[in-house]
Amino acid sequence: TTGSDETGSGTKCTPYQTSVAAVAVIVSMPEEKQATFKIAVKKAGEAEYVEITASALKKARKSHEIAAKKAKKQAEQSSKDKEQNEAKEAEEQRRLDDSKKVVLVEDASLAVAQQIRIQDSVKNRNTRVKVFGWVHRQRVQGKDMMFIVLRDGTGHLQCVLTDRLCHTYDALTLTVESAIAVYGEIKEVPAGKTAPDGHELIVDYWHVVGKAPGGDDSFANRVNEESDPSLLLQQRHLVLRGDRASSILKIRARVMRAFRDHFDGNGYFEVTPPCMVQTEVEGGSTLFEFDYYGEKAYLTQSSQLYLETCLPSMGAVYTLSESYRAEKSNTRRHLSEYTHCEAEIPFISFNDLLDTIEAMVKGVVNRVWDEPTTRAMITQLNPDFKPYTEPFVRMRYEEAIKWLNDNGIKRAEDGKDFEFGDDIPEAPERRMTDTIGKPILLTHFPGPIKAFYMPATKEDPRVTESVDLLMPNVGEVVGGSMRIWDHDQLLAAFQRQGLNPDVYYWYLDQRKYGTCPHGGFGLGIERFIAWITNSYTVRECCLYPRFVGRCQP
Repeated sequence: TTGSDETGSGTKCTPYQTSVAAVAVIVSMPEEKQATFKIAVKKAGEAEYVEITASALKKARKSHEIAAKKAKKQAEQSSKDKEQNEAKEAEEQRRLDDSKKVVLVEDASLAVAQQIRIQDSVKNRNTRVKVFGWVHRQRVQGKDMMFIVLRDGTGHLQCVLTDRLCHTYDALTLTVESAIAVYGEIKEVPAGKTAPDGHELIVDYWHVVGKAPGGDDSFANRVNEESDPSLLLQQRHLVLRGDRASSILKIRARVMRAFRDHFDGNGYFEVTPPCMVQTEVEGGSTLFEFDYYGEKAYLTQSSQLYLETCLPSMGAVYTLSESYRAEKSNTRRHLSEYTHCEAEIPFISFNDLLDTIEAMVKGVVNRVWDEPTTRAMITQLNPDFKPYTEPFVRMRYEEAIKWLNDNGIKRAEDGKDFEFGDDIPEAPERRMTDTIGKPILLTHFPGPIKAFYMPATKEDPRVTESVDLLMPNVGEVVGGSMRIWDHDQLLAAFQRQGLNPDVYYWYLDQRKYGTCPHGGFGLGIERFIAWITNSYTVRECCLYPRFVGRCQP
């Protein structure tokens, strides 16, 4: 009947649930008392208790005996395990106590170790060296051998410690991400063995520089592959130490250098425009506003207007600086702060601008790809990546609208076909680009959906001399256009936009004192890196991403 083997007492008011529990209580009594107790049972639906049958009692006794033997065995095993654990802990404590007596001293008879970085290890084989770094991985093999993979930011080096080197207190308690110094000779690994760069450091002396914590506060407990994305962002300073994050940042450094080399090699001058401004470039809704000594000011959306002022004095110019957009777009390709590669070129046509953008992207990719170390990192992250050699696809906005409709891609808001004048959203644009599978220079957007400074074409005033470069798996990477270079036309554009031309007096003066046809573009470095590394989000492609709800660490 209903009862409980845990809380029951064996009475009618609080019965046991099973007869096995009743048997367990009876057999625990003195033998002379056991015969004075009987077991009564009541099945569900019955009114009275009846004495248990002989066969049921026999079965209950048998079940109790099996359970008692099992419990005894478990208790014995638990006691044995406890003794073994205590012995193991005692042995471990003895080893730790003994290890404190082991003191390492550098052998003065050996050659003086030359300090090197890991990237220079190949050319320093078979000579005694000293290397500082962080413990990236470690593996203990028995009591007399330990392998450490050391990381110093320039590469990885496998280190082999043997005998007394493994017996010190620091060796027994070494943790991942501890900073250490190792001394010894770099030797090629034996045939059939593998290690970074095909060699390993045979350590003859080492010491800890800064030990990382273990236990609950160990590095692996702070961040790991299973950590929630929000936690990884909060612990970004630790995530940066991982192979993927550090590789992306190194690729970023090489990409930034490649852009500078490309522009410098083509006669451009780099300029450094202000980031605190009192004008808008891409629309007032995305401005970060702040108080500037009692005046209203903004963080720059783009340095384009300032670059244009440099054309008469410096010719073609570029900048690699930060831009800010207060867009509440919580997507994988939007950041509130991003690195903006912008350029302005005088005396060019729209076709020249398209050629310039294509040549820049191909040139930068080739520069990065031609560097073996960077190519290896890109290949590790994006095995299918190869530089483009074929011409980029050139497609007009009207052709894109037709492509979307021909392929059954509808507007999300009403399920209807796209029409001329619609701003193509990210998802349809990405789908088109990924389906075509090639870079697309998408041109001639309608004026109302583009910025005020973009001029209309002579053959069709509805559209502008504008371009977006779309990359597979990323979407828009570059936005560019020719610039209105007629003073009166620009003044009219300000009025249509509802902007006060007085604030832009310095920009209008460019059309007053020797105007000329010119154009330019802006490229998002994070999106460019996301493309070549096949990163899911641009948040991986900068040091500390800033976006809606994230402004730390």
